[in-house]
Order: sequence, then structure tokens, then C-alpha cells
Amino acid sequence: MMRWPSLIFLSVVLAASLAWPALAAQGDDPDWPCIQRKVPQLSLVQVWNGAELRPATVEWSKDATISALVVELSARRVPLQEAQQKIRGYAQGLPVGEREQRLTMLVQGLFDHMNQERSEVISGIARYARGQRDMAARLRREASAVDALRVKPGADLNELALRNDRLVLQTRIFQERAQSLSFVCEVPTLIEQRLYALTKTIAQTLGAR
Repeated sequence: MMRWPSLIFLSVVLAASLAWPALAAQGDDPDWPCIQRKVPQLSLVQVWNGAELRPATVEWSKDATISALVVELSARRVPLQEAQQKIRGYAQGLPVGEREQRLTMLVQGLFDHMNQERSEVISGIARYARGQRDMAARLRREASAVDALRVKPGADLNELALRNDRLVLQTRIFQERAQSLSFVCEVPTLIEQRLYALTKTIAQTLGAR
């Protein structure tokens, strides 16, 4: 006897797959599954309220110290307060005449690096969602096939049990992936919030000189 009738699986999979449009934000991108509005790219004015950055700040990647600091500060494994303290410590070690130039280069570097990281995460979320939709379609087809086999006279019970068990496993994987998506959807917002907090610390540091 099967441990779980396949009709239940079909209902679960259908419910899960139909939940995708309900979870998606308003918009014209069918691959965006998150409640959060999709904003593929940030603009600098969204995270920087200081003076307009000079054109030379785009050269930040040529400075080894600033490049290394950008990578370190943007890493979410580094606690935000620790990253903010590193900014203040870096500023204190700069000659007064270089402080504004180098800190604004740091702003540009953080923006370029974290905006790119955020965009890559958003693209990954879309690929993840497409994979889930494809998986849901496959599970629906397999659940229907198992149901047809279950009512077929003279069906091979061993084959039926094997396919049903496989459906159990695949459905569980699908559900676990769907649950993890809610956490993944938070990542672009977390990157944006961290970027804003870091650039705000730089602005405050410049204002305190």
C-alpha cells in the first residue's frame, strides 16, 4: 500500500505552483516571484545624500587600499557596526587634505560593488523562480501519471510504489526550495540597507571633520 495517495501530492504541487503569481510583486516580469518590488539597478542618489561625487571617484578600483576596503565592508558576514567602525578608523588615519577625496572614492566603490552584487542576486532569483515553475510542471505531470497507474487494472505494485516514493522525495525538495525563496528574496533589500548605512556613516564622518 502506498504511504501517501498521489492525489494529495497533485493538490500540494498545484497549490504551491499557483502561489507563485500571488507572491509576486506588481509588475510585468513573470519571472519575479518576490513580494518586494523588483528594482534591477540602484541609483547613487538613493543611497548617498552628500555632495555630488567628483568624476575622479570612478577611479577607485585603481587604489589597492580602497578596493580591499570595499570588498571587506560590503561583505555581509562582517557585522555592520564593525564595518562602520572600520570606516571611521580609516578616515582618522587619512591626512586632512586627502580625507574628502578618498572617502568619496570609497562611496563610489561601495556603490559600484554592492549595486553589481545586488543585480546578480536579482538575476539569480529569477533563474531560481523559473526552475521552480519547471519543477512544478514536472511534478504535476508525474502525479497525474502515478494516479493513472494506480487505477490501472493489473498495475505493477512495485513500480507504483517506486514512482510514488520518488514523487514524495521530489515534492519535498520542491517545497523546501519554495520555503527558502522567501529568505532569498530579502537579500537585495539587505544589500541596499547595508549600502545606505555605510554611505551614511561616510557622510557623517565627512561632516564631523
